[in-house]
Amino acid sequence: MTANSKFIDYIDEALEKSKETVLSHLFFTYQGIPYPVTMCTSETFKALDAFEARSDDIVVASYPKCGSNWILHIISELMFADSKQKYEYPEFPVLECGDPEKYQRMKQLPSPRILATHLHYDKLPGSIFKNKAKILVIFRNPKDTAVSFFHFHNDVPDIPSYGSWDDFFRQFMKGEVSWGSYFDFAINWNKHLDDENVMFILYEDLRENLATGIKRIAEFFGFSPSGEQIQTISAQSTFHAVRAKSQETHGAVGPFLFRKGEVGDWKSLFSETQNQEMDEKFKECLAGTALGTKLKYNSYCQP
Repeated sequence: MTANSKFIDYIDEALEKSKETVLSHLFFTYQGIPYPVTMCTSETFKALDAFEARSDDIVVASYPKCGSNWILHIISELMFADSKQKYEYPEFPVLECGDPEKYQRMKQLPSPRILATHLHYDKLPGSIFKNKAKILVIFRNPKDTAVSFFHFHNDVPDIPSYGSWDDFFRQFMKGEVSWGSYFDFAINWNKHLDDENVMFILYEDLRENLATGIKRIAEFFGFSPSGEQIQTISAQSTFHAVRAKSQETHGAVGPFLFRKGEVGDWKSLFSETQNQEMDEKFKECLAGTALGTKLKYNSYCQP
């Protein structure tokens, strides 16, 4: 992404709106899920139903703060290795964000288009499934996700802040944050992880072995990088390398989008009671499920 990309323009606009927005007025509800008024509108959601997906669209699905911007960078690098053309974002990549006319403009964009979304599987436009676009779903353990989400709200200037971590944790556990409940999102996607054209990837696995993750992503989307290209992309795509360039690629919000990326950072904020509460919620929602196993909760969410 370049400094004049639509990404930066859109984020600047959203931050401008955020200045005028207090936390209690940040959300509106559409089909039972809260979304930020600074980024989404009900008119855009209605227009989204008629969005025309293509079979070669590249779709990245995740709950917020689970690494989607990191994945978008990796996919852009894979495309560059393949075509020698830098991918520009003529529209903000998150499908459900922006004005209702964006879907008409997107018809003019060359293929392949890179799309991101934080929507539940069953809230996606039907043309994605009808036209068999490939969907990469990235998950991150819920404790680090919650801490990262809290810091994003409380560190970025102009975004409405929470009074404390305890305040945010209560809202997170109730699903009263942007894009709703992590656990509802997880339950919804759990049913579709083995669907044709869907691939699951774990944030923590990428942190542990980036080159292997990049190879899997390349194979899934039909890119054919050489071993040397995978190593180069891997070196350019470590969390720290992406963070170092984040202001250039993502504007003023960049360093906050790529804050720490550490696995286990939740231990700095979770109290024992909060720890137990989330462990119980995880058991209730995901124990014994395919996704529950894939998340490796016992490895990443125990003190």
